[in-house]
Amino acid sequence: MKIELSQLTTEQRNPNSMNLDQMNTMEVLQTINNEDKKVALAVEGVLPQIEIAVEQVCKALNNGGRLFYIGAGTSGRLGVIDASECPPTFMTPSDMVQTIMAGGNDAFFNSVEGTEDLEVQGEKDLKAKDITNKDIVLGITASGRTPYPIGALKYARSLGAYTISLSCNKDSLISEFADCEIEVVVGPEVLTGSTRMKAATAHKMVLNMISTTTMVKLGKVHENLMVDVHASNYKLIERAKRTTMEATNISYEEAEKVLKQTNCEVKPAIVMIEADVTYSKAKEAITYNNGYVRQAIDHFL
Repeated sequence: MKIELSQLTTEQRNPNSMNLDQMNTMEVLQTINNEDKKVALAVEGVLPQIEIAVEQVCKALNNGGRLFYIGAGTSGRLGVIDASECPPTFMTPSDMVQTIMAGGNDAFFNSVEGTEDLEVQGEKDLKAKDITNKDIVLGITASGRTPYPIGALKYARSLGAYTISLSCNKDSLISEFADCEIEVVVGPEVLTGSTRMKAATAHKMVLNMISTTTMVKLGKVHENLMVDVHASNYKLIERAKRTTMEATNISYEEAEKVLKQTNCEVKPAIVMIEADVTYSKAKEAITYNNGYVRQAIDHFL
C-alpha cells in the first residue's frame, strides 16, 4: 500500500511549493492561487466524461431512479454539500440526490478514522438504501483507491445499477468498477497530500456541473433562472419575486400578487403571466410539458 500511495499524483510533492515554510504571506497566497488556476483546465479536459455522466443521471432520474454520492472524509462532505442544495434550489424530493458518507452523518463534522478502509462497509451502507438497477451510484475519492466507495460501486454494479467514479489520479483503481470514470488530474497539492485543496475544488466543480446540468435538463431552469426554487424563507421568497419579475418584465407588486395565487411557486406564476391563463391551466400545461416553462407557455400560443 505504501508503494501504491507513493506513486499517486495526489501524493507527490509540488515543485512550486518546496519552500512553502519560508514564504511570506503574499507568496503563500500567490502560490496557492496559481495552483488553483490549473483546476478549471483539468476539469475542462474531462468534460466528455462529465457529459456522459449527466446523460445517464438524467435518464435515471426521469425513470424514477435516484443519484447516490458516496465517499469518505472530504469526498463525502463534498457530496453532502451538493446533494443538500438540490431540494432548496430545485425543489427536488429529499431522496432524489443523496450522499452516503463513511462514518455516517457525524463524520461530516468530525473525522471518523478507519471506516474508509472497509470495502464491506461501503457495500453495507449502500445496501441499506435499498438501491436497484434504476439508481446511479457515484463514488468520490481523490486518491482513487479508497476502499469504502470502491465497495459501494462493486455492490451497485452487481445489481446492474449504473456507476460513476470521480477521482484525481490517472488510471485510478476505482475506475475499474465504474461504467463512467471521471479522472480530474490536477497535479500535486501545494501542501503535499492535502487533497482538500485542488482535488476537492475539482470535485466540487464536477459535482456542481453534474447536478446543475441535470436539473437544467429536467426542466427546473427557465433561461438561467431558478424557477423551481423552494421559497421557504425571506431570502428565497424575495428571490422568487425577483425571478418572476426578470422572466416576465413585471413590477415587484405584480409579482408579489401573482405569487400569492401560486403559493410562491415561480413556474406557474411565469406561465400565468406570459400566457394569460389561470393557475390551474398553468399547472396543467407545466405537467403536460414535463416541467418545462418555455414549452408550457408555447402550449397556449
